[in-house]
Amino acid sequence: MLALRLTRGAHPFVLCGRLLVAAASAGTGFLLLSALSHALSHPGAGGALLRLTWCVVPLTATVYFAVAMARNDPATLPRAGMSSVGLGPAALAGLAAASTALSSLLGSVVALLFFLHLRGDLTGLPFDGAAAEMLAADRPLPLAAALTLLAVVPTVASLATAWALRPRAGRPAPVAPQPEPAAPVPVPSGLPWGVALLATGLAVESWAVSGTSRDGAGLPLPGGAESGALGGVLGWLFTALGLALAGPGLTHLCGRVLQSAHPGAVRLLAGRGLQEEATRIGRPAGVVCAVASGTLVSATLYGPGAGSSAAGPLTALGGVLVAGCALATLLSAGVEARRSRAAANGALLRLGAPASALRYAAGLRALTLVVVFAPLTWAVATLAAVPLRP
Repeated sequence: MLALRLTRGAHPFVLCGRLLVAAASAGTGFLLLSALSHALSHPGAGGALLRLTWCVVPLTATVYFAVAMARNDPATLPRAGMSSVGLGPAALAGLAAASTALSSLLGSVVALLFFLHLRGDLTGLPFDGAAAEMLAADRPLPLAAALTLLAVVPTVASLATAWALRPRAGRPAPVAPQPEPAAPVPVPSGLPWGVALLATGLAVESWAVSGTSRDGAGLPLPGGAESGALGGVLGWLFTALGLALAGPGLTHLCGRVLQSAHPGAVRLLAGRGLQEEATRIGRPAGVVCAVASGTLVSATLYGPGAGSSAAGPLTALGGVLVAGCALATLLSAGVEARRSRAAANGALLRLGAPASALRYAAGLRALTLVVVFAPLTWAVATLAAVPLRP
Protein backbone atom coordinates (compact mmCIF):
# COMPACT_ATOMS: atom_id res chain seq x y z
CA MET A 1 0.00 0.00 0.00
CA LEU A 2 2.87 2.41 0.76
CA ALA A 3 4.44 1.62 -2.61
CA LEU A 4 1.12 2.44 -4.31
CA ARG A 5 0.86 5.75 -2.42
CA LEU A 6 4.43 6.67 -3.38
CA THR A 7 3.66 5.80 -7.00
CA ARG A 8 0.57 8.02 -7.06
CA GLY A 9 2.38 10.97 -5.44
CA ALA A 10 5.60 10.77 -7.42
CA HIS A 11 7.09 13.49 -9.63
CA PRO A 12 5.58 13.72 -13.15
CA PHE A 13 8.91 12.60 -14.66
CA VAL A 14 8.92 9.54 -12.43
CA LEU A 15 5.29 8.78 -13.26
CA CYS A 16 6.05 9.07 -16.97
CA GLY A 17 8.98 6.68 -16.53
CA ARG A 18 6.81 4.16 -14.73
CA LEU A 19 4.21 4.36 -17.48
CA LEU A 20 6.99 3.66 -19.97
CA VAL A 21 8.06 0.68 -17.86
CA ALA A 22 4.47 -0.57 -17.98
CA ALA A 23 4.41 -0.11 -21.76
CA ALA A 24 7.68 -2.01 -22.17
CA SER A 25 6.38 -4.77 -19.93
CA ALA A 26 3.22 -4.95 -22.02
CA GLY A 27 5.23 -5.32 -25.22
CA THR A 28 7.44 -8.03 -23.76
CA GLY A 29 4.44 -9.87 -22.33
CA PHE A 30 2.73 -9.79 -25.72
CA LEU A 31 5.83 -11.28 -27.35
CA LEU A 32 5.90 -14.06 -24.75
CA LEU A 33 2.23 -14.82 -25.36
CA SER A 34 2.87 -14.82 -29.10
CA ALA A 35 5.55 -17.47 -28.59
CA LEU A 36 2.98 -19.49 -26.65
CA SER A 37 0.44 -19.16 -29.46
CA HIS A 38 3.06 -20.34 -31.97
CA ALA A 39 3.64 -23.40 -29.82
CA LEU A 40 -0.11 -24.07 -29.79
CA SER A 41 -0.43 -23.82 -33.56
CA HIS A 42 2.77 -25.81 -34.26
CA PRO A 43 2.92 -28.60 -31.66
CA GLY A 44 6.15 -30.53 -31.65
CA ALA A 45 8.04 -28.00 -33.78
CA GLY A 46 11.27 -26.41 -32.62
CA GLY A 47 10.29 -22.90 -33.69
CA ALA A 48 8.39 -22.21 -30.48
CA LEU A 49 11.49 -22.62 -28.32
CA LEU A 50 13.42 -20.47 -30.77
CA ARG A 51 10.86 -17.67 -30.55
CA LEU A 52 10.87 -17.92 -26.77
CA THR A 53 14.67 -17.63 -26.86
CA TRP A 54 14.44 -14.46 -28.91
CA CYS A 55 12.17 -12.98 -26.21
CA VAL A 56 15.23 -12.90 -23.92
CA VAL A 57 16.46 -9.79 -25.76
CA PRO A 58 13.36 -7.57 -25.15
CA LEU A 59 13.05 -9.06 -21.66
CA THR A 60 16.60 -7.97 -20.86
CA ALA A 61 15.99 -4.50 -22.29
CA THR A 62 12.78 -4.10 -20.29
CA VAL A 63 14.39 -5.18 -17.01
CA TYR A 64 17.40 -2.92 -17.65
CA PHE A 65 15.10 0.05 -18.26
CA ALA A 66 12.99 -0.74 -15.18
CA VAL A 67 16.09 -0.83 -12.97
CA ALA A 68 17.33 2.46 -14.43
CA MET A 69 14.02 4.18 -13.73
CA ALA A 70 13.94 2.82 -10.17
CA ARG A 71 17.48 4.09 -9.57
CA ASN A 72 16.51 7.51 -10.94
CA ASP A 73 13.53 7.82 -8.57
CA PRO A 74 14.30 10.42 -5.85
CA ALA A 75 12.12 8.43 -3.43
CA THR A 76 14.73 5.63 -3.42
CA LEU A 77 17.47 7.92 -2.03
CA PRO A 78 17.90 7.57 1.75
CA ARG A 79 17.46 10.82 3.63
CA ALA A 80 18.05 11.92 7.18
CA GLY A 81 15.43 10.69 9.62
CA MET A 82 13.99 7.98 7.36
CA SER A 83 15.58 5.13 9.29
CA SER A 84 13.85 6.27 12.49
CA VAL A 85 10.45 5.53 10.91
CA GLY A 86 11.54 2.17 9.55
CA LEU A 87 12.49 3.32 6.04
CA GLY A 88 16.17 2.56 5.94
CA PRO A 89 18.14 1.67 2.79
CA ALA A 90 16.88 -1.91 2.75
CA ALA A 91 13.24 -0.85 3.16
CA LEU A 92 13.56 1.78 0.43
CA ALA A 93 15.03 -0.84 -1.91
CA GLY A 94 12.06 -3.06 -1.15
CA LEU A 95 9.64 -0.20 -1.88
CA ALA A 96 11.39 0.48 -5.17
CA ALA A 97 11.11 -3.20 -6.07
CA ALA A 98 7.41 -3.17 -5.17
CA SER A 99 6.80 -0.07 -7.32
CA THR A 100 8.61 -1.72 -10.22
CA ALA A 101 6.52 -4.85 -9.75
CA LEU A 102 3.31 -2.78 -9.82
CA SER A 103 4.29 -1.01 -13.04
CA SER A 104 5.35 -4.25 -14.71
CA LEU A 105 2.22 -6.05 -13.52
CA LEU A 106 0.06 -3.32 -15.04
CA GLY A 107 1.84 -3.84 -18.34
CA SER A 108 1.36 -7.61 -18.15
CA VAL A 109 -2.38 -7.15 -17.61
CA VAL A 110 -2.57 -4.83 -20.62
CA ALA A 111 -0.64 -7.39 -22.69
CA LEU A 112 -3.08 -10.16 -21.74
CA LEU A 113 -6.14 -8.04 -22.57
CA PHE A 114 -4.66 -6.93 -25.89
CA PHE A 115 -3.66 -10.50 -26.74
CA LEU A 116 -7.13 -11.83 -25.99
CA HIS A 117 -8.66 -8.97 -27.96
CA LEU A 118 -6.60 -9.71 -31.08
CA ARG A 119 -7.39 -13.42 -30.74
CA GLY A 120 -11.08 -12.65 -30.71
CA ASP A 121 -11.70 -13.92 -27.17
CA LEU A 122 -12.78 -10.40 -26.13
CA THR A 123 -15.27 -8.77 -28.45
CA GLY A 124 -17.04 -5.46 -28.70
CA LEU A 125 -14.01 -3.34 -29.59
CA PRO A 126 -12.48 -2.38 -32.96
CA PHE A 127 -10.09 -4.89 -34.53
CA ASP A 128 -11.25 -7.74 -32.31
CA GLY A 129 -9.95 -11.01 -33.78
CA ALA A 130 -7.72 -9.16 -36.28
CA ALA A 131 -4.82 -11.55 -35.63
CA ALA A 132 -6.81 -14.69 -34.91
CA GLU A 133 -4.85 -16.84 -37.34
CA MET A 134 -1.42 -15.66 -36.16
CA LEU A 135 -2.33 -16.05 -32.47
CA ALA A 136 -3.87 -19.54 -32.79
CA ALA A 137 -7.43 -18.51 -31.95
CA ASP A 138 -8.71 -21.93 -33.05
CA ARG A 139 -7.00 -23.59 -30.09
CA PRO A 140 -7.82 -23.09 -26.38
CA LEU A 141 -5.37 -20.92 -24.48
CA PRO A 142 -3.75 -22.65 -21.47
CA LEU A 143 -4.37 -20.10 -18.75
CA ALA A 144 -1.69 -21.42 -16.39
CA ALA A 145 1.02 -21.17 -19.06
CA ALA A 146 -0.10 -17.68 -20.07
CA LEU A 147 -0.09 -16.40 -16.49
CA THR A 148 3.31 -17.98 -15.87
CA LEU A 149 4.79 -16.20 -18.89
CA LEU A 150 3.19 -12.90 -17.88
CA ALA A 151 4.65 -13.20 -14.38
CA VAL A 152 8.20 -13.39 -15.74
CA VAL A 153 8.66 -9.66 -16.36
CA PRO A 154 7.31 -8.38 -12.99
CA THR A 155 9.25 -11.03 -11.09
CA VAL A 156 12.58 -10.52 -12.82
CA ALA A 157 12.26 -6.71 -12.86
CA SER A 158 11.43 -6.49 -9.15
CA LEU A 159 14.23 -8.87 -8.17
CA ALA A 160 16.73 -6.99 -10.34
CA THR A 161 15.63 -3.67 -8.81
CA ALA A 162 15.98 -4.99 -5.27
CA TRP A 163 19.44 -6.35 -6.10
CA ALA A 164 20.62 -3.14 -7.78
CA LEU A 165 19.42 -0.89 -4.93
CA ARG A 166 20.41 -3.15 -2.06
CA PRO A 167 22.61 -1.54 0.64
CA ARG A 168 26.23 -2.60 0.21
CA ALA A 169 28.20 -3.69 3.25
CA GLY A 170 31.07 -1.37 4.01
CA ARG A 171 29.80 1.28 1.60
CA PRO A 172 27.67 4.27 2.61
CA ALA A 173 24.19 4.40 1.16
CA PRO A 174 23.59 6.91 -1.65
CA VAL A 175 22.22 10.23 -0.49
CA ALA A 176 21.19 13.44 -2.17
CA PRO A 177 24.02 14.91 -4.28
CA GLN A 178 26.46 17.16 -2.44
CA PRO A 179 29.42 19.13 -3.78
CA GLU A 180 32.62 17.12 -3.57
CA PRO A 181 36.20 18.29 -3.33
CA ALA A 182 38.44 17.74 -6.37
CA ALA A 183 40.27 14.35 -6.40
CA PRO A 184 41.51 12.16 -9.21
CA VAL A 185 38.52 10.32 -10.68
CA PRO A 186 39.08 6.53 -10.67
CA VAL A 187 39.36 4.97 -14.12
CA PRO A 188 36.68 2.34 -14.91
CA SER A 189 38.24 -1.08 -15.20
CA GLY A 190 35.85 -2.77 -17.61
CA LEU A 191 37.38 -1.68 -20.93
CA PRO A 192 39.60 -4.77 -21.52
CA TRP A 193 36.78 -7.15 -20.57
CA GLY A 194 34.40 -5.21 -22.79
CA VAL A 195 36.71 -5.49 -25.79
CA ALA A 196 37.14 -9.22 -25.15
CA LEU A 197 33.37 -9.80 -24.94
CA LEU A 198 32.81 -7.68 -28.04
CA ALA A 199 35.26 -9.80 -30.02
CA THR A 200 33.64 -12.96 -28.64
CA GLY A 201 30.18 -11.79 -29.67
CA LEU A 202 31.31 -10.99 -33.21
CA ALA A 203 32.98 -14.39 -33.43
CA VAL A 204 29.84 -16.20 -32.22
CA GLU A 205 27.68 -14.34 -34.73
CA SER A 206 30.09 -15.17 -37.55
CA TRP A 207 30.14 -18.82 -36.49
CA ALA A 208 26.34 -18.96 -36.42
CA VAL A 209 26.12 -17.50 -39.91
CA SER A 210 28.83 -19.75 -41.35
CA GLY A 211 27.12 -22.79 -39.81
CA THR A 212 23.84 -22.03 -41.59
CA SER A 213 25.11 -20.48 -44.82
CA ARG A 214 26.26 -23.87 -46.06
CA ASP A 215 22.60 -24.94 -46.02
CA GLY A 216 21.53 -21.81 -47.89
CA ALA A 217 19.93 -20.10 -44.89
CA GLY A 218 21.07 -16.88 -43.31
CA LEU A 219 20.89 -15.65 -39.74
CA PRO A 220 17.16 -15.10 -39.09
CA LEU A 221 14.97 -13.13 -36.75
CA PRO A 222 11.62 -14.59 -35.65
CA GLY A 223 9.88 -13.38 -38.81
CA GLY A 224 12.18 -15.31 -41.13
CA ALA A 225 13.77 -18.74 -41.27
CA GLU A 226 14.32 -20.69 -38.08
CA SER A 227 17.90 -21.95 -38.22
CA GLY A 228 20.97 -20.50 -36.58
CA ALA A 229 19.08 -17.89 -34.57
CA LEU A 230 20.28 -19.13 -31.18
CA GLY A 231 23.86 -18.35 -32.09
CA GLY A 232 22.75 -14.93 -33.29
CA VAL A 233 21.03 -14.23 -29.96
CA LEU A 234 24.08 -15.29 -27.97
CA GLY A 235 26.43 -13.34 -30.21
CA TRP A 236 24.36 -10.17 -29.98
CA LEU A 237 24.06 -10.50 -26.19
CA PHE A 238 27.85 -10.91 -25.89
CA THR A 239 28.30 -7.88 -28.14
CA ALA A 240 25.85 -5.77 -26.14
CA LEU A 241 27.46 -6.80 -22.85
CA GLY A 242 30.91 -6.01 -24.22
CA LEU A 243 29.87 -2.55 -25.39
CA ALA A 244 28.15 -1.90 -22.04
CA LEU A 245 31.34 -2.83 -20.19
CA ALA A 246 33.56 -0.83 -22.54
CA GLY A 247 31.31 2.25 -22.51
CA PRO A 248 32.45 3.66 -19.14
CA GLY A 249 36.11 3.29 -20.07
CA LEU A 250 35.57 4.99 -23.43
CA THR A 251 33.63 7.81 -21.78
CA HIS A 252 36.39 8.34 -19.22
CA LEU A 253 38.94 8.38 -22.04
CA CYS A 254 36.88 11.03 -23.84
CA GLY A 255 36.97 13.18 -20.73
CA ARG A 256 40.74 12.82 -20.50
CA VAL A 257 41.17 13.79 -24.15
CA LEU A 258 39.01 16.89 -23.69
CA GLN A 259 41.23 18.08 -20.85
CA SER A 260 44.47 17.64 -22.79
CA ALA A 261 46.49 20.23 -24.76
CA HIS A 262 45.95 23.40 -22.70
CA PRO A 263 42.18 23.27 -22.24
CA GLY A 264 39.98 26.25 -21.45
CA ALA A 265 37.30 26.46 -18.80
CA VAL A 266 34.59 24.87 -20.98
CA ARG A 267 36.77 21.92 -21.98
CA LEU A 268 37.82 21.43 -18.38
CA LEU A 269 34.20 21.36 -17.21
CA ALA A 270 33.17 19.02 -20.03
CA GLY A 271 36.07 16.65 -19.54
CA ARG A 272 35.70 16.55 -15.78
CA GLY A 273 31.99 15.89 -16.14
CA LEU A 274 32.56 12.98 -18.52
CA GLN A 275 35.09 11.44 -16.17
CA GLU A 276 32.82 11.77 -13.14
CA GLU A 277 29.78 10.39 -15.00
CA ALA A 278 31.69 7.76 -16.96
CA THR A 279 29.92 4.79 -15.39
CA ARG A 280 26.47 6.38 -15.26
CA ILE A 281 26.51 7.63 -18.87
CA GLY A 282 28.94 5.24 -20.54
CA ARG A 283 27.07 2.04 -19.76
CA PRO A 284 23.72 3.02 -21.35
CA ALA A 285 25.60 4.70 -24.19
CA GLY A 286 27.30 1.38 -24.90
CA VAL A 287 23.92 -0.37 -24.86
CA VAL A 288 22.51 2.18 -27.34
CA CYS A 289 25.58 1.55 -29.50
CA ALA A 290 24.84 -2.19 -29.43
CA VAL A 291 21.18 -1.67 -30.31
CA ALA A 292 22.03 0.71 -33.15
CA SER A 293 24.58 -1.72 -34.58
CA GLY A 294 22.02 -4.53 -34.35
CA THR A 295 19.53 -2.35 -36.21
CA LEU A 296 22.03 -1.74 -39.00
CA VAL A 297 22.74 -5.47 -39.23
CA SER A 298 19.00 -6.18 -39.42
CA ALA A 299 18.73 -3.64 -42.24
CA THR A 300 21.46 -5.55 -44.06
CA LEU A 301 19.63 -8.83 -43.50
CA TYR A 302 16.14 -7.63 -44.45
CA GLY A 303 16.99 -4.79 -46.80
CA PRO A 304 16.28 -4.74 -50.52
CA GLY A 305 18.14 -7.47 -52.34
CA ALA A 306 19.16 -9.25 -49.13
CA GLY A 307 17.36 -12.43 -50.12
CA SER A 308 15.69 -12.95 -46.72
CA SER A 309 11.99 -12.87 -46.03
CA ALA A 310 10.54 -9.62 -44.77
CA ALA A 311 10.53 -9.03 -41.04
CA GLY A 312 7.14 -9.75 -39.48
CA PRO A 313 5.17 -7.53 -37.08
CA LEU A 314 6.49 -9.38 -34.02
CA THR A 315 10.06 -8.76 -35.15
CA ALA A 316 9.28 -5.07 -35.63
CA LEU A 317 7.65 -4.92 -32.18
CA GLY A 318 10.70 -6.51 -30.58
CA GLY A 319 13.07 -4.14 -32.36
CA VAL A 320 11.08 -1.05 -31.40
CA LEU A 321 10.84 -2.28 -27.83
CA VAL A 322 14.58 -2.87 -27.46
CA ALA A 323 15.52 0.41 -29.14
CA GLY A 324 13.00 2.38 -27.10
CA CYS A 325 14.18 0.91 -23.81
CA ALA A 326 17.82 1.61 -24.67
CA LEU A 327 17.16 5.24 -25.63
CA ALA A 328 14.92 5.83 -22.62
CA THR A 329 17.58 4.40 -20.31
CA LEU A 330 20.20 6.73 -21.79
CA LEU A 331 17.91 9.74 -21.34
CA SER A 332 17.19 8.67 -17.76
CA ALA A 333 20.92 8.43 -17.10
CA GLY A 334 21.37 11.93 -18.52
CA VAL A 335 18.69 13.29 -16.19
CA GLU A 336 20.32 11.53 -13.26
CA ALA A 337 23.72 12.96 -14.17
CA ARG A 338 22.29 16.45 -14.45
CA ARG A 339 20.69 16.12 -11.04
CA SER A 340 23.96 14.92 -9.51
CA ARG A 341 25.76 17.99 -10.91
CA ALA A 342 23.11 20.42 -9.67
CA ALA A 343 24.99 21.31 -6.47
CA ALA A 344 28.32 21.82 -8.26
CA ASN A 345 26.70 23.91 -11.01
CA GLY A 346 24.96 26.04 -8.38
CA ALA A 347 28.27 26.64 -6.65
CA LEU A 348 29.88 27.68 -9.94
CA LEU A 349 27.06 30.11 -10.66
CA ARG A 350 27.40 31.65 -7.20
CA LEU A 351 31.11 32.12 -7.85
CA GLY A 352 30.35 34.12 -11.00
CA ALA A 353 30.63 31.50 -13.76
CA PRO A 354 28.43 32.39 -16.74
CA ALA A 355 25.47 30.10 -17.37
CA SER A 356 26.46 29.92 -21.04
CA ALA A 357 29.70 28.17 -20.09
CA LEU A 358 27.74 25.41 -18.35
CA ARG A 359 25.50 25.02 -21.41
CA TYR A 360 28.48 24.89 -23.75
CA ALA A 361 30.13 22.27 -21.53
CA ALA A 362 26.99 20.12 -21.60
CA GLY A 363 26.78 20.41 -25.39
CA LEU A 364 30.46 19.56 -25.74
CA ARG A 365 29.99 16.43 -23.63
CA ALA A 366 27.10 15.27 -25.81
CA LEU A 367 28.97 16.05 -29.03
CA THR A 368 32.05 14.17 -27.86
CA LEU A 369 30.01 11.06 -27.05
CA VAL A 370 28.37 11.17 -30.49
CA VAL A 371 31.74 11.59 -32.23
CA VAL A 372 33.18 8.59 -30.40
CA PHE A 373 30.25 6.17 -30.27
CA ALA A 374 28.83 6.77 -33.77
CA PRO A 375 31.94 5.44 -35.60
CA LEU A 376 32.13 2.58 -33.09
CA THR A 377 28.53 1.67 -33.89
CA TRP A 378 29.25 1.73 -37.61
CA ALA A 379 32.40 -0.39 -37.19
CA VAL A 380 30.64 -3.06 -35.08
CA ALA A 381 27.70 -3.16 -37.50
CA THR A 382 30.03 -3.49 -40.48
CA LEU A 383 31.99 -6.34 -38.93
CA ALA A 384 28.80 -8.15 -37.91
CA ALA A 385 27.22 -7.69 -41.35
CA VAL A 386 30.19 -9.02 -43.35
CA PRO A 387 29.15 -12.71 -43.04
CA LEU A 388 25.54 -11.81 -43.95
CA ARG A 389 26.38 -10.33 -47.33
CA PRO A 390 25.94 -12.71 -50.26
